[in-house]
Amino acid sequence: MIRAKTPSRRRGPWPWALAGALLGALLALAALAPASWVARWVAAQTGQRLLLVDARGTLWSGSAVAVLAGGPGSREASALPGRLHWRLGRGGAPAAFELALRQDCCIDDALRVLARPGIGRLRVAVGSPEPARAHWPAAWLAGLGAPFNTLRLGGRVQLQTDGLALEWVQGRLRVTGQAELRLQDLSSRLSTLPVLGSYRLVLSGAGDGPEGARVALQTLQGPLRLSGQGQWAGATLRFRGQAEAEPGSEAMLNNLLNLLGQRQGPLALLAIG
Repeated sequence: MIRAKTPSRRRGPWPWALAGALLGALLALAALAPASWVARWVAAQTGQRLLLVDARGTLWSGSAVAVLAGGPGSREASALPGRLHWRLGRGGAPAAFELALRQDCCIDDALRVLARPGIGRLRVAVGSPEPARAHWPAAWLAGLGAPFNTLRLGGRVQLQTDGLALEWVQGRLRVTGQAELRLQDLSSRLSTLPVLGSYRLVLSGAGDGPEGARVALQTLQGPLRLSGQGQWAGATLRFRGQAEAEPGSEAMLNNLLNLLGQRQGPLALLAIG
């Protein structure tokens, strides 16, 4: 008895066509992802304290108005002039991404951030390969709410980085390099003095010590003297310092010192965390 051969079942091309269609749809979705996705992500990551309003463009190339706010339910908000522009693309290394930020009012050239994800780790270098330089009006901070909305600061905030990199490995943060904030010619509506002073706040890697970074505050010049040291680990900042008035300026700075911290004679004790 001769049995007829059963034709072998061959899969048609449709599974591969379906997979190709799905891959193409995902790539198209990523390419056309709207800038509003970026705005929602930034708001969620910052507790709605940094908002990208009127976001236009795409995830890869877009712009928005940068607004500082006091968080959920707050009515405080302060916007920078002009628009913040971003461009996201491939970095120089494999599996790396580079974010370039530009804003005419506040960023010199471009502020570049290089991110290198890995298994259980993420490394973010700020100002790579050139140092990042940016500056903002101190009045912008009023949007964060208390105590900045009471202080109503004037002056400028200047940022410069030097090899700053943040690396998260299995949930632990390590910082190398440093970032320096210069608070230039600060003033406040709580004092009749035209200028309180200029200050330097440095965030630097902790080296072989504890994880995170060190924070140091010092006065460069001015009648309001500020100083302090701290440690930043993960989302926690512990800082202890003091504020005092130069001789002859006590009466004009008394209200401000009362707001800055607990009084201990002529000193106001600064404490965060």
